[in-house]
Amino acid sequence: MGWEAYLTLSVIVLVFVGLVRNRPPDAVLVGGVVIVMLAGVITPRQAFAGFANTGMLTVAALYVVGAALRETGALDSLGRIVLGGARTETGVMARLSISVTTISAFLNNTPIVAMFIPIILNWCKKNSISPSRLLLPLSYLSILGGTCTLIGTSTNLVVNGLMIDAVKANPDLEATLHPMGFFELGYVGLPYAVVGVIYLFVVGRWLLPTRRTFLERLSDSNRDFLINLEIQPDCPLVGQTVDAAALRKLPGLFLFEIQRNGEVISPVRPDQTLHAGDTLTFTGVVDTIVDLKRIPGLVPVADDGYESRADKQRERTLCEVVISATAACVGKTVRDAEFRAAYNAAVVAIHRAGERLSGKVGDIVLQPGDTLLVQAGPHFDRAHRNNPDFLLASGLQDYRPVRHDKAVTSLVLLAVLIALMASGVIEVVTAAFVIAGMMVLTRCISVADARNSLDMQTLITIGTAFGLATALEASGCVRGVTSAVVDVAGAYGPYALLAGVYIVTSIFTEVVTNNAAAALIFPFAVAMANELGVNPRPLVMAVAFAASASFVTPLGYQTNLMVFGPGGYRFSDFVRIGLPLNLILLTVATLLIPRVWPFAL
Repeated sequence: MGWEAYLTLSVIVLVFVGLVRNRPPDAVLVGGVVIVMLAGVITPRQAFAGFANTGMLTVAALYVVGAALRETGALDSLGRIVLGGARTETGVMARLSISVTTISAFLNNTPIVAMFIPIILNWCKKNSISPSRLLLPLSYLSILGGTCTLIGTSTNLVVNGLMIDAVKANPDLEATLHPMGFFELGYVGLPYAVVGVIYLFVVGRWLLPTRRTFLERLSDSNRDFLINLEIQPDCPLVGQTVDAAALRKLPGLFLFEIQRNGEVISPVRPDQTLHAGDTLTFTGVVDTIVDLKRIPGLVPVADDGYESRADKQRERTLCEVVISATAACVGKTVRDAEFRAAYNAAVVAIHRAGERLSGKVGDIVLQPGDTLLVQAGPHFDRAHRNNPDFLLASGLQDYRPVRHDKAVTSLVLLAVLIALMASGVIEVVTAAFVIAGMMVLTRCISVADARNSLDMQTLITIGTAFGLATALEASGCVRGVTSAVVDVAGAYGPYALLAGVYIVTSIFTEVVTNNAAAALIFPFAVAMANELGVNPRPLVMAVAFAASASFVTPLGYQTNLMVFGPGGYRFSDFVRIGLPLNLILLTVATLLIPRVWPFAL
């Protein structure tokens, strides 16, 4: 190997160290690509060609599709249906095993986990079960489901894009590295996922910790707001009992009163049936109040100025304001304060320090220091930041009004996307962009929200990882390392080589992120197969499966990081539960992959 190869290897080591030390992966990989480009190992065109790769572009389009499904409430509704009437931890695990693995096969698993986290937290609060018993399995199940189809995870798309590029560079590889079929991975992915689910049920559940959530640890310091919500005739809660509607033990929120036709029902029984026109009085934390407001047909009644129409809510936002002693509204009830006329805002809920409020929000007399949750225009917090009537005015950054009227449209478009990708009528990347565009055109998501849905850090990481993979090939590094590995593994046969590729990819995934690991190991896998004279497809498939098999640390996969905090997990929890799972799946992959994709050319 020449100096270019040693330089590239040194850069890879530095990238590896930077990622292990938790430096931003996009910045680390961009730095690595720039170094090898400046050294002349690759041209600028080669360095950034990854940003035109069809796999990366498909991932970008699917971010928009996933965001549209969230914006319309389609994923939230689906999640509530999935858990249904489950009453035990085993029952929830069984439902998640079927639903999450199935949904993750057709959707990027990041939005799936994002959707299920609050649903599981809600269920755990209601049933007095620690979320740490379910959130880590949620992440693992989403990863397992993603291995079953081409679009189940971005890693599969990245590997498919690499195969397409490899054939373009060398047409002789068309017979072995032709693009993946939509369900091709499922021949191994389905048994692979089944084995993983069985492990979680038989072994993993006994290794899961039981820990208090962050919300439980801080419950004493939470600010309790009072809010009245009226059930409209079109609300899905009509006809359900309080218990069936999951309103009895909401996380950080308490339903203590129902007003019906002038009658006050308190305390509220779990078997109490909800009627259209009922006014529900809750006290609790802002986050759960915001979640309640996402339910269609459940409308705040504190202020006549509240905008309940779905299309108009998109033009409004939620803000918190603290009333000053000089405010004109002090000494008046919320209703008489006429916030709509004075500030172009409607009061939704109210909090008073040191006192648990009750009754109707509109009848509460405002005092200095009261915190109001208001529905206002998009720039309310900036417009009133220096208003002497308020001590503080700040927007809720996570508040997103839901486009419920577009939920059916988004689900239909999702079904069309799956059909297009499965049929092969058009290329995967084309189908993804067509449906993403349709999501925007049908107003399931706005142009601005579609743009904001793109995870630029992940996309930059993927694009630059392609550049480093090209540098490994162009520098001769792949050739040199491949020869050394084949000399050792060749004596033990292709099965040993496949297992070695799987292990190395899996280790890289835990610290370098899944997409980067796939892009970096792919050229080695192809070169090793050529050196040994075997079909490169089984080794490439091993890269695809191993790059998704991130169970040992929370760092290698985004869904693991997403459940890490809410579940109160420790690093050792992932090692204890994930390492045996990784070893089991290594065995499954090594035995099954050659049966589906033989080594013989």
